Amino acid sequence: MTPIQALRRGAGRRVELVPMNPIEQLRAGRLVHRVAQLLVGLVLFGVSMALLLRAQLGLEPWGVLQYGLIQYVPMSYGLMSIVVSFVVLLLWIPLRQWPGLGTVLNAVVIGVAIDATLAVVPDVQGVGWRVVVMLAAILGNGVAGAMYIGSQLGPGPRDGLMTGLSRRTGRSIRLVRTALEVTVVLLGWMLGGIVGIGTVLYALLIGPVVQLFLPVLTVRVQPPTRARAVTTPPTVPRAGDPVAARD
Repeated sequence: MTPIQALRRGAGRRVELVPMNPIEQLRAGRLVHRVAQLLVGLVLFGVSMALLLRAQLGLEPWGVLQYGLIQYVPMSYGLMSIVVSFVVLLLWIPLRQWPGLGTVLNAVVIGVAIDATLAVVPDVQGVGWRVVVMLAAILGNGVAGAMYIGSQLGPGPRDGLMTGLSRRTGRSIRLVRTALEVTVVLLGWMLGGIVGIGTVLYALLIGPVVQLFLPVLTVRVQPPTRARAVTTPPTVPRAGDPVAARD
């Protein structure tokens, strides 16, 4: 079976994304498998974010803000990602959101992976190679997002902010995400963040990429009896943190 045939077959899987609280997530079975997939996904997410920065053709929305902030705060890009994640988590408090294991690991592991990658990967030279790296980073980011979402161990800080605001305001997830990402891009751009074709392509492509890989990578769990399962693939927002991230 070729990789394309395997992907098509996997995309036809019907696996459930189950709404669970943090305790239920840990009791839903296959924990070792799910934690391993979560960690691989988060590392890949951080690597892809670093590659997008090295391509120098535009960052994902939250990356634009984080890069803008480090122009004024003496801090590495990865460390700023961690700081922004925990600031966003503080915004969960009035929304009455509870972080899961995946939420906390998301906040830390991605930033560490970003800085580790930037330490060994230099800036990419030549427009052609920069385009290749940019597209690979977007693809990798989408796969990584599907991996950590599919582990069913809690949303990332930015995803949780989006869903919490949607629930409290009654607005659609798409509208809330668009408003959030337009806001952070504008703030980041005014601070000196990198906005370019990569930012636009990320917004257009990340949702479909996550949508393609999520059925393949969602781990089947034993849902608690009170939870109502949602059959994947779900409606994935256009620009994912890391839902795509970031994430």
